Amino acid sequence: MSHAICAPACALFDLPDVHVLAVERGARQFTVVVETVPPLVGCPSCAVLATGHGRRKVLLHDLPCAGVPVRVRWRKRIYRCLEDACEISTFSELHELAAPRGKLTTRAIAWAVAQLRSHDIAVSALAEMLGVAWNTVWDAIAPVIEDQLAAQERLTGVDALGVDEHVWRHVGPPGTGLVTGIVDHSRGEDGRPRARLLDLVKGRTGAAYGHWLSEQGPTFTSGIRTATLDPFHGYANAIRDKLPEAITVLDAFHVVKLGGQVVDEVRRRVQQDTLGHRGRAGDPLYGIRRTLQIGAEHLTPKQITRLNAKLEAGDPHYEVTLAWHCYQKLRAVYHARPEAGRRLVAEILGAFPTCPIPEVARLGRTLQRWRSAILAYFDTAGASNGPTEAINGVIETMRRVARGFRNFDNYRLRALLAAGGHRPWRKTPTHAHL
Repeated sequence: MSHAICAPACALFDLPDVHVLAVERGARQFTVVVETVPPLVGCPSCAVLATGHGRRKVLLHDLPCAGVPVRVRWRKRIYRCLEDACEISTFSELHELAAPRGKLTTRAIAWAVAQLRSHDIAVSALAEMLGVAWNTVWDAIAPVIEDQLAAQERLTGVDALGVDEHVWRHVGPPGTGLVTGIVDHSRGEDGRPRARLLDLVKGRTGAAYGHWLSEQGPTFTSGIRTATLDPFHGYANAIRDKLPEAITVLDAFHVVKLGGQVVDEVRRRVQQDTLGHRGRAGDPLYGIRRTLQIGAEHLTPKQITRLNAKLEAGDPHYEVTLAWHCYQKLRAVYHARPEAGRRLVAEILGAFPTCPIPEVARLGRTLQRWRSAILAYFDTAGASNGPTEAINGVIETMRRVARGFRNFDNYRLRALLAAGGHRPWRKTPTHAHL
């Protein structure tokens, strides 16, 4: 078949020197026979012009077509060196169609990486579409992913960090499946955080976080201006030691969550003290357990009437009522303007630790230890750990699609590819031109 006749088929490879000789359609696959344009080739050892020495058929796997795998039978040229003193007698041609000893074409590898980067898809699904085994796909794409993640510019311009833990594997002794995720919170041109995963390290300890920060070097750490976290002193100690110039911000969601937990603890204790058993259907406090977690500004008049009636019936010493008002005051901190918010924080830290309700007093002592990190919320335009939680959601989706992982290194690469900022999270709006 001449090149003029096969030109449309050759165009599919987007390589000008790869010619399609034949296309065979089988029951479950396509087979494409190709060869390359014969160039002048010098010996890789002595550079003497080599001559042809026959061909070797190499089987490659290419992009799927029409819903079936595609195999490429490459008639690869073998060359012979004409220099008698050369140590190399014969050698194979090199071409960008595929790497030496590779089983997938170069573009099939790039396609697989792009699919994992942009879509929620399992490696096993890609392997099925390509007609190969799982390890064949992963062994080919893992080095490509590692090279992309090793690029130094990936950490350029990062000035805000978030940190949080999550469980990557739910087997083994407690705590063995925990990892620490470090997320870029730097704001883009639109003023929104980038929300991209920078790395995952084993363990939920300040040492793990601090070691990662040390590995990035002083150029990186000196550029961090804001560091958000949940109420865990291990991470706070790492930020204090490794990011001395950064402003530590305690996540608003976790602060409010502590208040909600206190309300629930008081409710359950009062339930036991008054009725002698756990909450049951029909018990006054049990019936409003969800309502107690709602912000006062969101309650309807009907809900307020029901809430007051249940508290009157099941809270004889007004402990739940007082805890609920403390919770609402804590929530109000993050709905107020900076000046009013700082004033509310001062009132809370002055009143909660001396509260006669032990759960509220304990909460007050906890908040006192985090005083500066709580107030930093107002100095950083409302910095929070929200982007980190969003990244955790992306990672969880990836883990569910893969039906779990057994190898942490593979898990880390997949997570970095899925949540490393490669996906088009926000599409650029298109405006109609009149």
